[in-house]
Amino acid sequence: MARLTKNRKLALSKIDPEKQYKLHEAASLLKEITTTKFDASVDIDVRLGVDPRKANQMVRGVVTLPNGTGKQVRVLVLCTPDKEQEAKEAGADYVGLDEYIEKIKNGWTDVDVIITVPAVMAKIGALGKILGPRGLMPNPKSGTVTMEVGKAVKEVKMGKIDFKVDKYGIVHSSIGKVSFEPEKIVENAKEFLNTIIKLKPSSAKGSYIKSIYLSSTMSPGLKIDPKSITE
Repeated sequence: MARLTKNRKLALSKIDPEKQYKLHEAASLLKEITTTKFDASVDIDVRLGVDPRKANQMVRGVVTLPNGTGKQVRVLVLCTPDKEQEAKEAGADYVGLDEYIEKIKNGWTDVDVIITVPAVMAKIGALGKILGPRGLMPNPKSGTVTMEVGKAVKEVKMGKIDFKVDKYGIVHSSIGKVSFEPEKIVENAKEFLNTIIKLKPSSAKGSYIKSIYLSSTMSPGLKIDPKSITE
């Protein structure tokens, strides 16, 4: 069994494991129980009452966090020459097509989001085995296959994220940084949770939101009172 560090013991001593915290309480407490020397991410885990094996209970969507993610998002735009300038002006980090397709085939995936246009999806489809497992495959549902590449780049840079329930019925995402003011963490969390609620499948029966946990990188998780979403 792993030995508890001094910082871990201190963090656990500040948490009531039986308590369901209100969002604003948890957002403030995260700052006290996070001991990393870097600006840790704030993560949210939502267990849903769905069966992801059934196509009509798959929960997937996109949300633009009002305060961004606090993360520098590296964006690659794979497009035809007529769209290159639009992508560059919007702030894309890398823009091109064939040269980047070759780089990816050779193992380069040093980006966070890939945006493309419908006309070149046939070329990008061959990269599925590389991009798919890394969550980098462009998808029309997440807005990363579009003719409006400039708009897509700006949205991603501002804090647009896409999410999908995993095979265990859990949606996991980073929604900010510990350095954020608690109010900004709460605003991001509410936006994320309300988006999930709007996506409730009509075929899902019983309780939809089973549990919500808020944590930071390497911190213990704080159980959230679902009622505090609307407060």
